[in-house]
Amino acid sequence: MSPTLSMPFAKRKPLTTTSDDVFVDYRQRRALEEHERADLKRADQAEQCSGLNSADRRIRAWEKVHHLRMPFDPLHPALGAIAAATQLTLTEVQNEQRLRSAVNVSK
Repeated sequence: MSPTLSMPFAKRKPLTTTSDDVFVDYRQRRALEEHERADLKRADQAEQCSGLNSADRRIRAWEKVHHLRMPFDPLHPALGAIAAATQLTLTEVQNEQRLRSAVNVSK
């Protein structure tokens, strides 16, 4: 091989980032994303029991946090958990259930 052919490769500058730098950046991004997810989750959880929110809004926040829909059965055992998490009474949760049923029937 002639020296003139290898010359352009000899002048290349080494990469300024190392594989360690890439992993550190990745870990930092992941940590930041995890922190942001945790902040959103805390905000959603606070919304589900805020006295400033209506019963409907609290239940919708509960549904969002748990990725579930409120059951249609007025005797479903999950309603007690929804009531506790939203700081509503079981009667208030069942009333919201009836309101949703009435809206669905009229559609």
